[in-house]
Amino acid sequence: MKKQFGGNYLIFGIIIGVLLGGLVGSFFPETGVTLGFLGTLFLNALKMIVLPLIIVSITLSIMKVGNLGSLGVKTLIYYLLTTCIAVFIGILVVNIIHPGVGSVVLSGEMPDIVKAKESMSLFDVLLLKFISPNLFNSAEEFEILPLIIASILFGAAFAALGRESKLIEDIFTILDKAIMKIIHWIMIFTPLGIFGLIAERIGVSGGGTAVLELAMELGKYVLSVVAGLAIHGLVVLPIILFLFAKRSPLKYAKHLSKALLTAFSTASSSATLPLTMEGVIDEAKVNPKVGRFVLPLGATINMDGTALYEAVAVIFIAQSYGIDLSIAQMVIVFFTATLAAIGAAGIPEAGLVTMVLVLQAVGLPLEGVGLILAIDWLLDRFRTTVNVWGDCIGAAVIERFEDGDSKTQ
Repeated sequence: MKKQFGGNYLIFGIIIGVLLGGLVGSFFPETGVTLGFLGTLFLNALKMIVLPLIIVSITLSIMKVGNLGSLGVKTLIYYLLTTCIAVFIGILVVNIIHPGVGSVVLSGEMPDIVKAKESMSLFDVLLLKFISPNLFNSAEEFEILPLIIASILFGAAFAALGRESKLIEDIFTILDKAIMKIIHWIMIFTPLGIFGLIAERIGVSGGGTAVLELAMELGKYVLSVVAGLAIHGLVVLPIILFLFAKRSPLKYAKHLSKALLTAFSTASSSATLPLTMEGVIDEAKVNPKVGRFVLPLGATINMDGTALYEAVAVIFIAQSYGIDLSIAQMVIVFFTATLAAIGAAGIPEAGLVTMVLVLQAVGLPLEGVGLILAIDWLLDRFRTTVNVWGDCIGAAVIERFEDGDSKTQ
């Protein structure tokens, strides 16, 4: 009941924040600009928690995989491949629809930090930006890719130590819980932060006329996100299920209907996990050994919908600012959104936290997140449903490859 209340609070709070922010920014633009500090504080809080979230979550996830052999390797490969597919679909869709092109609300001078990245080569993206000679400098400058790689390496090293690393695993588990608690506290202030961001953005844009322009831009953005999620969730994943698990997508979805509805209602992969395991193991009859490993891991690191959403959102923000991302920067978005999905904890609004690191990776202004927040509460439900659906299909596919069964339920 407590989680449900929190979810309702966020939904209604965000709606109220958007409406009040729009009204204040439209009719009292100077006041809206003055109240922008609320949005700044909220964005700073998100930035503050991103690095510990990513480092702890990824290291702990790799440690828990440990030496589980083929099951762990196959699971990680499957999740990585489907997340890559999702991100590619998102990049493709947003570049076809161009939801941010022609935006008045976000147009302006190109930030210097983006100009500085225009000369970045593909070699820089694929090699130099992955390994940092100084992780502290990388953390200070918010260069997230080398930190992700370092976290993976440390997680693998701890796992290789076996029982010697038990204390470290316990510490990271406690840290993970503490970080989740902090995120919940931050999310309590999401409506207030949204209010400040929207009020300031509309106020800076000149007031009333910006509201309609904003709505039009968000309409195309929502279309881009939902279209990408529909392609991945209703076409790509069912094809994977049919071809590799030899199961009927419709029958399999029927077994998972309670879990998928719960995912849409709560916007939380973690909260949905008990129903997900019940549907996959008890109703769809997936091998319990596979389901009990693949599903909890998936709720932590498999975020197809979130990765797709972040790719669309970042490119939408770039388009709204009139910034043409280079091929090298698109590659950064691809890799960062894919790897960031690993650190997107299965809680409501977690995508907003990892969104910051994707924006930072290509040097885009964080203020653009204000538009994303306005309807994130709704898109969060669609992408979480795709996340859970991807976990469920992963369990069936991994089972097929793990034990060679030929179930065709």
